[in-house]
Amino acid sequence: MHSFFATTSKGMERLLADELAHIEGASAVAPQRGGVAFEGPLAAGYRVCLWSRTASRVLLPLGRFVAADDVALYQGVQAIAWDEHLAPGRTLAVDFVGTHERITHTRFGAQRVKDAIVDQLREGRGFRPSVDTERPDLRVNVHLRGEEAQVAIDLSGESLHRRGWRDQAVEAPLKENLAAAILLFAGWPALAAAGAPLLDPMCGSGTLPIEAALMAARRAPGLLRERFGFHGWAGHDPEIWQALVEEARAQAITDPARLPPIHGSDEDERAIRTARANARRAGVAELVTFERRPFDEVAPPPPRPSAPTPGGDAGGPRDAAASDGERAPGPRGLLVVNPPYGERLGDEEALVPLYEAIGDGLRRRFPGWLGAVFTGSPRLAKAVGLRPSARHPLWNGPIECRLLLLPISDAPVTVAAPGWRLARERPSPGAEMFANRVGKNLRHLRKWARREDVSCFRVYDADLPEYAFAVDLYEDAAHVQEYQPPRTVDEEAAEVRRRDARLVLPAALGVTPERLFFKTRRRRGPGEQYQRLADAGQVRVVREGGHRFRVNLADFLDTGLFLDHRLVRALIGREAAGRDFLNLFCYTATATVYAAAGGARSTTSVDLSRTYLEWAQGNLAENRLDGPAHRLVQGDVMAWLPEQQRQWGLVYVAPPTFSNSKRMEDSFDVQRDHAALLDEVARHLAPGGAIVFSAPLRRFKLDEAALPGLAAEDLSARTLPPDFARSARDHHVFRLVRR
Repeated sequence: MHSFFATTSKGMERLLADELAHIEGASAVAPQRGGVAFEGPLAAGYRVCLWSRTASRVLLPLGRFVAADDVALYQGVQAIAWDEHLAPGRTLAVDFVGTHERITHTRFGAQRVKDAIVDQLREGRGFRPSVDTERPDLRVNVHLRGEEAQVAIDLSGESLHRRGWRDQAVEAPLKENLAAAILLFAGWPALAAAGAPLLDPMCGSGTLPIEAALMAARRAPGLLRERFGFHGWAGHDPEIWQALVEEARAQAITDPARLPPIHGSDEDERAIRTARANARRAGVAELVTFERRPFDEVAPPPPRPSAPTPGGDAGGPRDAAASDGERAPGPRGLLVVNPPYGERLGDEEALVPLYEAIGDGLRRRFPGWLGAVFTGSPRLAKAVGLRPSARHPLWNGPIECRLLLLPISDAPVTVAAPGWRLARERPSPGAEMFANRVGKNLRHLRKWARREDVSCFRVYDADLPEYAFAVDLYEDAAHVQEYQPPRTVDEEAAEVRRRDARLVLPAALGVTPERLFFKTRRRRGPGEQYQRLADAGQVRVVREGGHRFRVNLADFLDTGLFLDHRLVRALIGREAAGRDFLNLFCYTATATVYAAAGGARSTTSVDLSRTYLEWAQGNLAENRLDGPAHRLVQGDVMAWLPEQQRQWGLVYVAPPTFSNSKRMEDSFDVQRDHAALLDEVARHLAPGGAIVFSAPLRRFKLDEAALPGLAAEDLSARTLPPDFARSARDHHVFRLVRR
């Protein structure tokens, strides 16, 4: 018996667990974050590689140990008998995930693991394996969580979503395992077993129809792959694998008459050519019909004369959802669609009519069907105008998406009056008042900004309670954050105000619609400050105080530059000359740039997020300050600082309000924990040094009684810039020195 771990994308763990429960030999199936653990003989691991439609990788763990530093990591890896896994003449690659304060880079961790394996085999067996990162014989996976390392063999090799049939694709194709998840959540195996047709009216390169055909025909998704990771593994058993392949081939349904109609259409002729070529390589060209057709001409396909009747075997015993095939009669068919959903506001505006057309088309031409719409835009999802029976969160790369299941009523559809869509996109009467206030603020602040050489500033901050937005101008672009409405606010009214903002702000601010970036400010969950919202790559360089900073208005909750701390950064620049500067919770190290440019002898910037530290490195480079005197450290400040032996002359402490990241040893609450933090900082303060402390919490109170060794000066009013005058309650800045 072996222990295995099958990885998958966020939101798909339950589907994968259902799959594994139907895999012969798999036992002790236990879904976890990011995958599913299971046990079984080697054949069970092979079966998952061959049959799973939703897994990404299948790992065979070899060992788990504490890796407090790179020496312990090296020793733990050397404790594994690698001659049992890698034969002479074979190649090696290491995938390393996770870091901590002593193993700060995944590349460094992977190098130490590789060294441990190579040294053991060279010294003990007399051969030295070569490294091949593209197509290795043995791929080793190391996952570091905290100080615990798990080492595993990757039995899959490259990701299992690569079925072996895709050669080319049009823009932004779905991964095959994500397409399978969409189909499984929509109940396609049971519908296929009942003979219901499937239609994808925006099929692109054909991923959804091809996956649907493979699923209905009970064809193992791994049959077309030439190679898996276990093929170069010394423990591979070719006879077991070959028997499983022959078993899978025997189970496949080849007669189209036994399968339901599966259709894909698209208005792009190039996409249809690609889809047909992909279907041929997948071996399902005779099972799927692709045709060029615009969405407004799409209609239900005619039934196949000899399609299976309810209770048939098209789903196959390996698809868990097929067991629903004998339930009461379900939808007449499944229309599944992955329309474009854009990454910028201008994209969303242009796509609203398309989503409205999808809703209209479903109501008018597909009564009794089930609609499955996959989108990354909540606003566009609402434009469909149908109430979903279920919403399933799924991730398409870094983008959080929703699969909406939309049962279509058989009731007749009332024809809407001409021009109704145009009317919906007109601003409400209150929008003029909102636009006027924004314009008035902008005229006043722009004079101040030119005088102070400020290129990025806040224009509007919920001045009118009905329009609860924070509007920041970043040169020729605008970043708009909606304060999340309380539950007492009617959602329809909130949506009207959002639409007003989108319609009137471009003209009021003098920016084009595609340079208006819209987000919602809300209480963040664990780790959300590090997560991408999109992958638009909207990086631009802005000016402040004679410095250059990279900002990203689309991809993250924050832009990379806290505008309300403009004067705090200037203060640090003035006080840093000739001092060693420490920036704790450094974010993108904008304060470090001020300190370094102001003449700091050295700088050390610490943050838990690798993303932010890479951003920080870019800011230093942008200002030609990325030399050896300026050090970036990834680590939990509360654990890192007590271990340091040196002192700094100026320390900037700007912690989050609250954090309970899984990489931290404990949660952090700025009101509860600031005194302990500042006391620890004071221990590392050089004679004559100073601490600048910022707490962005509305009701924050500095606990001076708990800091008897420090004298505090409140700088809040002095460091609040004019464009944030309405946010004074959120701005708390103190300068602390030893008494």
